[in-house]
Amino acid sequence: MTDKKRIDDETGTETTGHNWDGIEELNTPLPRWWLWTFYATIVWGIIYTILYPAWPLVSGTTRGILDWTTRGEVAAQIEAVNLSNAEMTQSLIEVDLGVLERNEALHRFAVSAGAAVFRTNCSQCHGAGAAGVQAAGYPNLLDDAWLWGGQITDIADTVRHGIRSEDDPATRWSAMPAFGEMLSEEEIAALTTHVRSLSGLEEADPQGATLFADQCASCHGDEGTGDRTLGAPDLTDAIWLYGGTTEDVTYTIENARFGVMPPWGERLGEAQVRAVAAYVHGLGGGEAQVGTTD
Repeated sequence: MTDKKRIDDETGTETTGHNWDGIEELNTPLPRWWLWTFYATIVWGIIYTILYPAWPLVSGTTRGILDWTTRGEVAAQIEAVNLSNAEMTQSLIEVDLGVLERNEALHRFAVSAGAAVFRTNCSQCHGAGAAGVQAAGYPNLLDDAWLWGGQITDIADTVRHGIRSEDDPATRWSAMPAFGEMLSEEEIAALTTHVRSLSGLEEADPQGATLFADQCASCHGDEGTGDRTLGAPDLTDAIWLYGGTTEDVTYTIENARFGVMPPWGERLGEAQVRAVAAYVHGLGGGEAQVGTTD
């Protein structure tokens, strides 16, 4: 390899001086169009950093003289959509939820909007398909078992105020005592057998029936059919919020359960609360509204 530059005889182009086994490297200049394009990109890059956010700083970036951001663009798009839906949104806020289904266009709008609200805020607990997560005590919203009522107004109230939430004074509230502190292991075993027998999973236990009447019937009813005003579940339908195995029921009786749902009223606003209530109500387990008239 040599480093002596010269003019190549055949091309008339200066060499770089590099020579490998008799093969010389030509110092061929770049095409002018390529060079001008390259210079143009440099100029454009400088202009871009002046106009748009570009240089990183300690707690952000330079904003650019146009003050443009992707967040601002998205916010503007959302605002445009909100303005186009303003009339329907106001109608949804004002309508009597009990007769919402009679307004086909408004109901369709509410369900569509509610689906988006559900996917964004509710699916993390209740699942993308709203089937719930039994191991964690997140209710299945597809069946017809409702702890606090399955009419659309009931669902809206649950969404609006939450369950056992300390953040909303109007929250739905109930508390089951932990019977492990009150009953013996033998009594808890008998009570577990009786509770499971209510849905046909075991044979009835006389001792458990007596304990149930003394300790549980005030909330769950004499027949174990529950009380929605208290959020006490129906124990006869074989639908279990935390599981219906002997181990699951025993744990529930011994330690109690205290599931909490946050209130969404302030975070979502009334229109979105009503929209997601309409969506959940239409999933398959929603109940007809009682007391509404034409």
